[in-house]
Amino acid sequence: MIKIAPSILSADFANLERDIKAASSADYLHVDVMDGAFVPNITIGVPVVSSIRKCTDMFLDVHLMVEKPVRYIEAFAKAGADLLSVHLEADHPTRIAEALRIMGDCGVKKAAALRPITKAEAVLPYIEELDLVLVMTVEPGFGGQAFMESQLETVRRVRALIDKYNPACELEVDGGIAPQTAPLAAEAGANVLVAGSAVYGAADIPAAIAALRG
Repeated sequence: MIKIAPSILSADFANLERDIKAASSADYLHVDVMDGAFVPNITIGVPVVSSIRKCTDMFLDVHLMVEKPVRYIEAFAKAGADLLSVHLEADHPTRIAEALRIMGDCGVKKAAALRPITKAEAVLPYIEELDLVLVMTVEPGFGGQAFMESQLETVRRVRALIDKYNPACELEVDGGIAPQTAPLAAEAGANVLVAGSAVYGAADIPAAIAALRG
């Protein structure tokens, strides 16, 4: 079954609780954390995640687009994240391994994220301990970008690695997901789809979520 994770990056931040509740029929809630260093944009931090946790019991899928993410794992776990994804490009492999270890200690699910420049095989040192791999189908940093079809090959290759080494691991795709591109990502092997403007730009949010599921 395809799971949908609306990205609150496209929500109305002045009415965030309202928009979170409007998407409550989704499976996960995707929270994009950007630091202005790993990516050029700056979004939200620990206090906002803590506030989100107080207003919903949805599964919080927290995507850390930050440099040296090991520094923040414990804080975001305590704030209420259910899953944390760290970019493999954001630090030295030994520090990425440390970040994943801390996730385990904190009881949150572990995820690794790949930006478009990164090969699927980069997940191999971590694959057996991951709960999810996130493949970006846009350059991370801003919402509303066009889906990069060239990334479908990376999705296929990650799916093959998951099937070989850790079949319980989920495969998430983030970037440019809409009714036209969601089937492409699913056919390539993704089972979790992050969608921002396709959900929050719709007049009927629950219907938009249902349409993305297919």
